[in-house]
Amino acid sequence: MKLEPAVLCLDWAEVETKIERFIKDYLEGSGARGIVLGLSGGIDSCTAAALSATAVGGDKVLGLLLPEQETDNIKDAEHAKLVAEKFGLRTEMIDITRTLEEFYNSIPIFEITNKLCKGNVKARTRMIYNYYYANKLDMLVCGSSDKSEAMMGYFTKWGDVAADISPIMDLYKMQVKKLAQYIGIPKEILAKPASPGLWPGQLAEDELGVKYDTLDLVLYGLEHFMKIKDIAQQLNISEELVNRIKLRWLSMEHKRNMPFTIKIQYRTIGADFRLPRTLH
Repeated sequence: MKLEPAVLCLDWAEVETKIERFIKDYLEGSGARGIVLGLSGGIDSCTAAALSATAVGGDKVLGLLLPEQETDNIKDAEHAKLVAEKFGLRTEMIDITRTLEEFYNSIPIFEITNKLCKGNVKARTRMIYNYYYANKLDMLVCGSSDKSEAMMGYFTKWGDVAADISPIMDLYKMQVKKLAQYIGIPKEILAKPASPGLWPGQLAEDELGVKYDTLDLVLYGLEHFMKIKDIAQQLNISEELVNRIKLRWLSMEHKRNMPFTIKIQYRTIGADFRLPRTLH
């Protein structure tokens, strides 16, 4: 197999149709009234929001803008609203600063200097809002994690990855970018560097230690059972980097699974006790 950008190219019209059908069918099968999602203004959430709107109608899609004082970014809000206007979905903005401060102050061992733990509180707080709106308005929560993030475990467990459906999770970051371009996501959003927005100056590629265009090809090679040596040679990168990516992918499996339990009885939840998505 030859690792080059072309291997990540798909029939984007077909991909769009498949994702829209998936969203529409799942919503209809669930009996829910619509879809709610966190709309950060980043490429992933904007793409998921746009596809949701084209799949079921913008009047059935609600994007929640959830700014907070420490990472508030006017451009992100502008980008979110730009996509909402273009694809006809509804939005609501809620400042979650006070909620976060209450959480911080109520945790006896909270440390303001621990960026990771503090950032995870933010991600999980955002999901509380998403699920409250979903519960109250009888909606489904739509996630916007991509395959690169999912494989690398680059998300907050029970936070930004928590959702009822994740329509773009089988697309690598660069594939999401191509799909976003195809469906008409504005250029300024396509050009913006990825960030979870959990603390000031946070950039995904800096934390991952590799550019997405390289990361995606490494992950693609690993997905297709290529040897570390072959991936490194083709991409002209070190075997150490490929191995580091592989080890992180494998070590983060716990974040991608439901809680692990021991098998004691005849059929076990999460193992061999699985039911159809709908019973009608």
